[in-house]
Amino acid sequence: MDIPQALADDLVLTAHELADVARVATLAHFRSRDLAADTKETERFDPVTAADRLSEERMRAVLARRRPQDGILGEEFGPVAGSSGLTWVLDPIDGTRGYLSGTPTWGVLISVRDASGPIYGIIDQPYIGERFEGGLGRARVVGPMGEAALATRAPRPLSQAILFSTFPEVGTLEEAAAFRRVAPKARLVRYGTDCYAYALVAAGQIDLVIEAGLQAYDVQAPIAVIQAAGGVVTDWQGRPAHDGGRILAAANAAIHAEALALLNG
Repeated sequence: MDIPQALADDLVLTAHELADVARVATLAHFRSRDLAADTKETERFDPVTAADRLSEERMRAVLARRRPQDGILGEEFGPVAGSSGLTWVLDPIDGTRGYLSGTPTWGVLISVRDASGPIYGIIDQPYIGERFEGGLGRARVVGPMGEAALATRAPRPLSQAILFSTFPEVGTLEEAAAFRRVAPKARLVRYGTDCYAYALVAAGQIDLVIEAGLQAYDVQAPIAVIQAAGGVVTDWQGRPAHDGGRILAAANAAIHAEALALLNG
């Protein structure tokens, strides 16, 4: 879909307004000791809080006012069909476990996609005050240290690389086995930062993120931001990963290829 400049500008302004209202909504509850959490699953603790719902409600209200012709896919409420060919993909708090724990590595994920995939995205960390954006000609971060261009790391061998994943167990037993073919060969492996790890790829701090079991709203904003910064995001077979699943995010094509080969044995 060809995006005229006036439309691109409106999409960016809308996305930033969404991030602004989500900041207010999430910070209203952050580090509140009496914040309750329900779980979405019975097998494991998959929390959702009033802050998740409030954040998405506030963003949907902005879209109803500014972009009622667009579709919406959000984590907490049902999808909304649109007529424009554009869909907003919203994760009101990515990393609710971290949010409940008081760590500052959760974030708000906002993206807009057309039929080809995400064209623009924001990874916002309200507590730190960092906002990473990518797509529609933009690739930058604004935060406590000012504004900077986003650019992923230059190629270096996996033996020198930094690899992140949210959970040490990664996914199924088969997926965990594939991950363990890569992890021992990296210089440093870290866990538990949720969407913030993808922001670090875009900022040139780390080389790889490998995860499994993700949803579309978990990955579409990171895909847009990392690709705008010069990185690569695919599934574990090198295919488009817009719908989630198994994710390999890499700083560059060389280390992507090295990790991909190991994931596939």
